[in-house]
Amino acid sequence: MTDLKSQVWRINVRTQTLTREPIPATWQRLGGRGLIARILVDEVDAKCDPLGAGNKLIFAPGLLVGHILSSTDRISIGGKSPLTGGVKEANAGGRTGYHMAFMGIHALVIEDLPKEDGYWVLHLSLNGAKWERADNLVGLGVYETAKKLIETYGDKVAISLIGPGGEMKMKSAGIQNIDKDKIPSRIAARGGLGAVMASKGLKAIVFDHAGGAKPFIADVEAFKAAQKDYTKVVMDHPQSVTYRDYGTAAMAQMTQRFAALPAHNFSRGTFDNVEKISGETLREFTLTRGKPSDPSHACMAGCTIKCSNVFGGEDGKIIVSPLEYETIGLMGTNLDIDSLNAIGRMNWEVNDLGLDSIEVGGALGVAAEAGLMKWGSEEDAMKLIAEIRNGTELGRILGDGAVTVGKKYNIERVPAVKGQAMSAYEPRSIKGTGVTYATTPQGADHTCGLTIRAQVNHLDPTQQKEISLNGQLNMAGYDTIGACIFAGFGYAATPDGVVKRLLKARYGWDDVPDNILQALGKETIKLEREFNKRAGFTAKDDRLPEWMTREPIPENGSVFDVSEETLDTIFDGIE
Repeated sequence: MTDLKSQVWRINVRTQTLTREPIPATWQRLGGRGLIARILVDEVDAKCDPLGAGNKLIFAPGLLVGHILSSTDRISIGGKSPLTGGVKEANAGGRTGYHMAFMGIHALVIEDLPKEDGYWVLHLSLNGAKWERADNLVGLGVYETAKKLIETYGDKVAISLIGPGGEMKMKSAGIQNIDKDKIPSRIAARGGLGAVMASKGLKAIVFDHAGGAKPFIADVEAFKAAQKDYTKVVMDHPQSVTYRDYGTAAMAQMTQRFAALPAHNFSRGTFDNVEKISGETLREFTLTRGKPSDPSHACMAGCTIKCSNVFGGEDGKIIVSPLEYETIGLMGTNLDIDSLNAIGRMNWEVNDLGLDSIEVGGALGVAAEAGLMKWGSEEDAMKLIAEIRNGTELGRILGDGAVTVGKKYNIERVPAVKGQAMSAYEPRSIKGTGVTYATTPQGADHTCGLTIRAQVNHLDPTQQKEISLNGQLNMAGYDTIGACIFAGFGYAATPDGVVKRLLKARYGWDDVPDNILQALGKETIKLEREFNKRAGFTAKDDRLPEWMTREPIPENGSVFDVSEETLDTIFDGIE
């Protein structure tokens, strides 16, 4: 049985109308990333202009969202990517997914193009949709925009919004979501979806769940029992403890040990001053500087891991929240910058613009290679970020990402796949992650299957196929149920198939397979690859940059030498 209250909500931005429809049969057992892929294959011409009327912007909570399951209330946002030209799903914490679940929105599908220029605030509630002009918000950063929206709509709502980078339709623009503290810090960052939202004429979407109800549960007692087992394992897992204390910045020292920490535009795998930007130093700063700094902060209500943080300065004012490893890597070590304060200040500016700090960091690394900034200079980096804010010709090039910068300035060393900048894991030293970067339909993205914890020789090209495939399938499954990447520690360690138990109890499904995460992952990736195939992608797109196959990492002499046959056959058997 399914939740009969749940529906698909469709918004047409040209006619400014909302329709509510029953969930098609093939959509009922998918959520999050898997549902986005299904909708794109079913309804979007893969060759459409990503910023044109044919593309759709989709918001989809995961299958287990809405129950305060630790780290399992994420929202997936997707469409055809302006950055990669293919399928795109980006997910985030915050309130949005939870509120949508309480409103009975299985998926929100935003269609067409507006009749006239300008931006609107779309207010969604159980009473329907309201459209209000956003003229007073145009040009404002996300922090000021969120503040004004909360003043207007109250502090009980969820909000998804874009910044000036999105308004300028930059290909690195994401969509921010407010967190439990009403800060627009949770960004569905990758792939340019903020530009898609801008093309629909939307500055913000307000989700008002007043009058809503907790999602239907078929077997409440069975669900509670499974939830209890899962929560205990999450809280007791040693990795949860590590991330609670040090956040994602704990990865800086770990990647350094593997020579996998990107430095100097991915030309090295270690950074001399890594201790200055490590998780240990970040924790020391947040503890000694006192409130509002906080080393353990939840991005979603009910999260027990609390891997996020609030990073404040010595003056007692917040610099940015959160400061994550990916940003430390791409906007710190990648640029030879060794100051957490400097990285935090840059992070705030990029957040306020509504841009992906990974993509902007990658673009700045290529810009430094081109001589547009001095290595290690916060001042120069800030000047380039100011160019982005001002919408200059250079700023728009930078805002369109690393590949665009490389093409403009004839730079070969561009760390990107399918047009999207690599995350902060060097693929010549962690070759399984390199396989993921190359073959995931999403473009270079560590969250699609990071392999650094696999017990293999990471430099051996023959050992990477299965660990990447397993990681990709599991992560596509987690993204489909609405789970954070770190929830995987708990789900994987819980005995007797807790995901199966939760889904069976939640929906009353009696035929959930034992390997449900892998089953969801296979279906999701199969759909994503079908969309990309229709968009014109071929096996040649499933490659790392050629320079990485011949330019070694100096610390270990490794190049990316996983065979093309391995890359071409990784998904054999799922299609």
